Amino acid sequence: MTTYGLLIFDNAEELDFVGPWEVFTASSSLRDNADTAVLLAENAGPVRCAKGMRVLPDHPLDDHPPLDVLLVPGGIGARQTEPHNPVVTEWIAKTSARAAWTVAVCTGTFLLHAAGPARGRRVTTHRSFVDELAALGGTTVVPDARYVVDGDLVTSQGVSAGIDSALWLVGRLHGRDHARAVRRAIQYDPAPPYLADEPLPA
Repeated sequence: MTTYGLLIFDNAEELDFVGPWEVFTASSSLRDNADTAVLLAENAGPVRCAKGMRVLPDHPLDDHPPLDVLLVPGGIGARQTEPHNPVVTEWIAKTSARAAWTVAVCTGTFLLHAAGPARGRRVTTHRSFVDELAALGGTTVVPDARYVVDGDLVTSQGVSAGIDSALWLVGRLHGRDHARAVRRAIQYDPAPPYLADEPLPA
């Protein structure tokens, strides 16, 4: 059994945790619901995310089951607010030390830097914030990888890259064939209609 804990906070980027949530819960479903995914927040009340989605956590930080996987999303809150919140950073440091895996999506890496688990590690983040993260010092920032694995730490680039890293993780935990089955189940086969480096049609 694997217990996934996904941290949420005000101004967290929605897909940073909803995408991995889909992967983890689909993985559990294919394993006869053997695993558990829970949303965690500092308090028990609703959290308002970066794009306005309101989410109700399953547990507050001071009362939750032991976690095998801790996931920290990005967003404005991960860069500007939560790194200065000792309740959250101390909880991340303590929980990460006990978990088998710690995962950051997008600018969630900034929060892991503030809390400690990203220090001295190879990491990545959203392309728009690579230089800002590097300027903080204490990490080796890899700018051109969708996700980076350094020991028990997994960090990924922006938003949808979190799905890639979550699929890698369920493959590491439960096998590549299982990860491929999860990918098929959620129909994750990216074929973007407008590539960033292509001119738009007239």
